[in-house]
Amino acid sequence: MNRREFIRLNATAASALLFSRGIGAAGQTTSEDQDRSSSESADDRILRIRRGDCIVSVKDKAGKPAAGVTVEVEQQSHAFLFGCNFFRFDRLRDEGLESEYRSKFADVFNFATLPFYWWNYERQKGRPMYDYTEKAARWCADHGITRKGHPLAWDYADPSWLPQDFSEIKKLSIGRVEEIVTRFKGQIDIWDVVNEPTHLGRFGTRMGEWAQSLGAVPYVKMHLQTARSARPDATLLVNDYRTDQEYYDILSQVRSDDKRLFDVIGIQSHMHGGVWSPEHTLSVCRRFAKLNLPIHFTETTILSGRDKVNNEWEDTNPADEERQAEETAEFYTTLFSHPSVQAITWWDFSDNGAWQGAAAGWLRKDMSSKPVYERMHELIKNKWWTQESARTSEEGELEFKAFYGTHKVRVKTAGGEVIEQTVDVTKSGNNRFDIVI
Repeated sequence: MNRREFIRLNATAASALLFSRGIGAAGQTTSEDQDRSSSESADDRILRIRRGDCIVSVKDKAGKPAAGVTVEVEQQSHAFLFGCNFFRFDRLRDEGLESEYRSKFADVFNFATLPFYWWNYERQKGRPMYDYTEKAARWCADHGITRKGHPLAWDYADPSWLPQDFSEIKKLSIGRVEEIVTRFKGQIDIWDVVNEPTHLGRFGTRMGEWAQSLGAVPYVKMHLQTARSARPDATLLVNDYRTDQEYYDILSQVRSDDKRLFDVIGIQSHMHGGVWSPEHTLSVCRRFAKLNLPIHFTETTILSGRDKVNNEWEDTNPADEERQAEETAEFYTTLFSHPSVQAITWWDFSDNGAWQGAAAGWLRKDMSSKPVYERMHELIKNKWWTQESARTSEEGELEFKAFYGTHKVRVKTAGGEVIEQTVDVTKSGNNRFDIVI
């Protein structure tokens, strides 16, 4: 069974898998969450779990409350990671297309996945593409975009120079992990360390034969232990397209052996063969939330050219573009409403160079925006975005709710002076901000 067939069957059968358990904010079941989840809409859940109560307290230099002054609150970025792979960065020959790709990416996303596919990243032994990665990482950092590396260990293809001896492959593979995560400290601090461990050996590669000889759990643990030793502070993931018991069991066993080895569960959701229903999406979240770790949806695809013609995906078309926008908005709304989900990464941003040649992008090949881009921009930067303007009470305070993330607070005094302060609204903080005018 190929990947597309597996995903289609998984999605079709998924509605029967809905668990009856509610999941609390830390990934643990509570009766309160179960009761709320059964009665709340996704929009209501989002307002409850993605926002915090805030107070801005304004006083003068003598400590007297400043009543009736105008306070404006404008969100600058989300704590939640809305991302996409950034594989076309600096790869477009047309400067206009490159500029559009970059500006639209930065205008909607705060999270970028950078490529580390071994067979392509190090085509000549000892000459990995570090310069390219550093350039991409700098650009992302300059635009406030968090970076993730993907993947460090995957048996899909071998570097052309990979030796046949298993002991040499082991040495090279764990050495690569150690070198890369160490080199990019501060530039890239989130890593898909192991990719797709559920089907080791299926691609017929020498890397796969070696991995299969070890077994999934030892193979995963070996690479995670290397990454953790090199970077105790990094965020480490295991990533897979399987959302069934086999993947759960691998993660559970690794976590049982050593809870420190990975921090986040990576779940792919390529939907070339059929879009997940909200019921299936929540069932996947509930299954993996039982491991009491955050969840990242690492690779998400919904097409705007639905069918294959002569074994090739059809180009984007207006009818399917509208459908793509609706289905994507529903999928993101469902995920954003589940407390264990902390990130969603789209795959790919543009149809230009998209995986499998499919019409997967939020942008067309000419970098014009599809309806899905406009719809998701509206959700991420408007509906799920804090903008508040009001006057302080007699006590000199303004109370409001804000989505978790970074915000700019502006206080306008009666004399026309404007005082600004940047604040972080967090789930764990008391979110009280004192400003002196």
